[in-house]
Amino acid sequence: MHLRVLATMAVLLAFAAAPDAAAQQHLNPLVDLHAARKAVFGLYAPANPRGRGGRGRAGAPVSGAPEAPATPARTPAELAKDAVGYALSDYLFDGGMEGNFDAGYATFSEYMKGMMAAVPDGQRLRFPFMVKTHRIAEDPALAAARIGRQLNLGVAGIVFVGVESAEEVKAGLAAMRFVSNGGLRPDDDLGDAPAYWGLTPQQYRARADLWPLNPRGELVNWTIVESREGLAHVREIAAVPGIGALFPGAGTLRQVFSTTDATGRRVTDEAAWEAAIQQVLAACKEFNVPCGFPANTPEVMEQRYRQGFRVFVIAWGDNGFRTVEAGRKLAGR
Repeated sequence: MHLRVLATMAVLLAFAAAPDAAAQQHLNPLVDLHAARKAVFGLYAPANPRGRGGRGRAGAPVSGAPEAPATPARTPAELAKDAVGYALSDYLFDGGMEGNFDAGYATFSEYMKGMMAAVPDGQRLRFPFMVKTHRIAEDPALAAARIGRQLNLGVAGIVFVGVESAEEVKAGLAAMRFVSNGGLRPDDDLGDAPAYWGLTPQQYRARADLWPLNPRGELVNWTIVESREGLAHVREIAAVPGIGALFPGAGTLRQVFSTTDATGRRVTDEAAWEAAIQQVLAACKEFNVPCGFPANTPEVMEQRYRQGFRVFVIAWGDNGFRTVEAGRKLAGR
């Protein structure tokens, strides 16, 4: 039976009683986990199924089969209650702003309103949100503005995608820091973030800096390398101070190391794909940066944990819950 807690207050009590919570020094538990070199396990935030009543169905019906009835879309508040009803996830993850930023931002904004309603004031960072942002190198100034908007919603960290250079990372990290801390984020534009964190504007401004550049900071960056160009510069990227975790973009890299055969079927060069993953892991180890991986089964979790990966993104659902539990057992958490 999965260790699920259906009532929000019961979830909060479970966190308070956990050994990790007892040693917490930051509002954002991810910071303390990273600082203690502990493994981290998080889930994609639950979402409506794709299709009528949702954002598009997850799979097409079998030809000739009757179409399944529509599933009514759940409100952001209902989805948020699901999200905080699972006590073993260290964070929640959203990738909806990687592509169409404006559409993803609008949807995610409603989700954060649901989180505001579902979790008591001052407790919301027990469920920190890590969110992908659109690729920085395409337009660094626009990327900085977008990162500021995301942070103003109250998220705990930003995930840079498709990174190919150290300079790209540096530009993104600067966008996460207030001007008063040497960054690009306006000091007087905080949005709903203070209210979400349960702080005054002054308190939020003092704490919403980037860890580990500021040991007292509460914001975390994760960076993803997922191209040949990124792999060519992965050591330079890993050496940038301020990265909280570095990931190989396993799904995208699988496509990078795939070709189309004579029948039109995609064929992956499994050896080259795995070598790319190990190249990122080696850079993580060389520069003492936690390395992340998307692990959606207990078997993949065990394989990658034993290789040295320590930050895991996992799909929401029963199999994801089993994967989180398997990872925590491996890590002794």
